[in-house]
Amino acid sequence: MAYRAEPPDGGWGWMVVLSAFFQSALVFGVLRSFGVFFVEFVAAFEEPAARVSWIASIGIAVQQFGSPVGSALSTKFGPRPVVMTGGILAALGMLLASFATSLTHLYLSIGLLSGSGWALTFTPTLACLSRYFSRRRSLATGLALTGVGLSSFAFAPLFQWLLNHYAWRGALLLVSALSLHLVACGALLRPLSLAEDPVVGGPRAQITSLLRHGPFLRYTIALTLINTGYFIPYVHLVAHLRDLGWDPLPAAFLLSVAAISDLVGRVASGWLGDAVPGPVARLLMLWTTLTGVILALYPVAEAPTGLVALTVAYGFTSGALTPVAFSVLPELVGTGKIYCGLGLVQMVESIGGLLGAPLSGYFRDVTGNYTASFVVAGTFLLAGSGVLITLPHFFCFSAPTSKPQDHVTEALDTKVPLPEEGLGED
Repeated sequence: MAYRAEPPDGGWGWMVVLSAFFQSALVFGVLRSFGVFFVEFVAAFEEPAARVSWIASIGIAVQQFGSPVGSALSTKFGPRPVVMTGGILAALGMLLASFATSLTHLYLSIGLLSGSGWALTFTPTLACLSRYFSRRRSLATGLALTGVGLSSFAFAPLFQWLLNHYAWRGALLLVSALSLHLVACGALLRPLSLAEDPVVGGPRAQITSLLRHGPFLRYTIALTLINTGYFIPYVHLVAHLRDLGWDPLPAAFLLSVAAISDLVGRVASGWLGDAVPGPVARLLMLWTTLTGVILALYPVAEAPTGLVALTVAYGFTSGALTPVAFSVLPELVGTGKIYCGLGLVQMVESIGGLLGAPLSGYFRDVTGNYTASFVVAGTFLLAGSGVLITLPHFFCFSAPTSKPQDHVTEALDTKVPLPEEGLGED
């Protein structure tokens, strides 16, 4: 390979988008659909629902808090071997879970082992995608993340069918085989060397630099606030509708409507993020503000028509903010630090995701309804929007959207030879 002055904005990058599409489906599609195993585990081990719930919670926590490890390893060894190793661990965890005789075995196999595999796949793949695109980065990210929505529709009925025909042990064996396809996704991640890479240093130097980088720290705080309120409808919307007298089936169907709207929002936002001039942070602030206002309006709407309209709007705006959230980071820290930067952001923002739902439930227990829950969730997103305003060049409409280290790369030739120890086979 040779050093490139800037990302190619295409070429093999579209294969990386394909890899990220299937990888996001095989990680978050499985996580979102894993609830179909919940009843089976409760019956099989005769344990309380609260204890069974820890299986998925541990997996999510390990995936998020382990993201910096996957990022640091990708910086040192490249994303391909790291993601392929993660795929093997994710599949191995599901395989061992099929032989479980207690919940502790499931905590260790699915929660710890598969969770570690997911930590080595998601963040390095999206970081690799960000290095391949500049002008089309938002669109590429939006297309890649549509795998989450599509797989959520497909995997839930598929897993239920597997449970009906093969019981939970046989179903986990087949989910393990499905997860093994993460290895193929990792094999598609061809390393790309950019001209700024020799300047940014190793993982330790990058992390030290990022922790002293004011805009990066403010952006991390903003995403943590956004994450605190972002998932509240997915957790408590059905319960809120039940309090209003809705039947269980229509209430659950409304979440499917939100998922469809979310899918449309991701693609539309990805296209707008590349088409609208100026920093992508402005577009992220717009979608975040709209999502916060919609959440705060939920307690006001009681008529079915209003609730459906709000849910469609929430699905679109919450889906729209996801691809641009990942596109802002390369503008702040440069593509050379994207692996470590994305890993740190994922780790810190997970705190908001873990605290949001319990906080919402606490307000429901204290007040007897979900009014305060949705208002506080919207307030967290609006607070995150306020922090986004402090990012560099936010109000400068003529500001370029290029990465901050372009002044380094412009001084270099478009291609210079790599050292002999580079990955010449690519």
